[in-house]
Amino acid sequence: MKAVIPAAGLGSRFLPATKAIPKEMLPVIDRPVIQYIVEEALACGADEVVIVNSREKTAIPRHFEPSPSLVEELRARGKNSYADAVEQAGELPVTFVYQDAPLGLGHAVHCAAQETAEDPFLVMLGDVIVPGGSMCTRMREVSEAHGNASVIAVMPVSYDEVSRFGIVGGTDMGSGVLKITEMVEKPALEDAPSNLAIFGRYLLSPKVMELLENTKPGAGGEVQLTDALVALLAEEDVYALVVDPTEGFDTGTIATWLSANIQLAMRDEKMAAQLRPVLEKLLA
Repeated sequence: MKAVIPAAGLGSRFLPATKAIPKEMLPVIDRPVIQYIVEEALACGADEVVIVNSREKTAIPRHFEPSPSLVEELRARGKNSYADAVEQAGELPVTFVYQDAPLGLGHAVHCAAQETAEDPFLVMLGDVIVPGGSMCTRMREVSEAHGNASVIAVMPVSYDEVSRFGIVGGTDMGSGVLKITEMVEKPALEDAPSNLAIFGRYLLSPKVMELLENTKPGAGGEVQLTDALVALLAEEDVYALVVDPTEGFDTGTIATWLSANIQLAMRDEKMAAQLRPVLEKLLA
């Protein structure tokens, strides 16, 4: 199974920082965001990760290249833990395809059509990190229990936020699973079938790539992945796994990226001891 990570966007919410540094390369604690996602994909059973990149974002492929001279220098200085981390990043099974124009998420995913061949594949959005990989593992279990159907992770959001997301509606199958009957991309509140928003993790049938080839531009004048999934509903069953928002971290805005760093830092005993007095002082 392959995992596809769309990473060709402009990262405009972080400008001017992302003028030179891709948003996906911004660090969360000690690793760039995109490395968390690659590691998550591998943890849940992907054997290769395909990153859909922009040709201007040269820092991303450089990060995943082996760096023997740097590793050697670090080991010579006795910094073996850093050498191990650099070595690990350079050995991850990552390949690249390129999106030459910003034509939308659906278009970006379709850029990896040749690499995903005829098998189910994961799509993992670069704005969300899920340490541990348990979410996609549960999605695979739901898929296998329903004839290898497509499965989308969704989470509840407040009703005043539904216009920011792709929203699904469906039939409750129990155990946090829905059989999806409708999907709407960024609906007005009165048009939203529920408050369950797509969370950025998809396990998709190969039929999706075929549908994306003929999907016309939709919301925002872009080729929307949600539109292809709506077309998929007419041909195959699609399910949703309802997840707890605390399972993952949104890094798509400055505020949520900062929040992800703080929350993950507080899970580390040493860093928490250093941060807690600072946070307590600020909040006093």
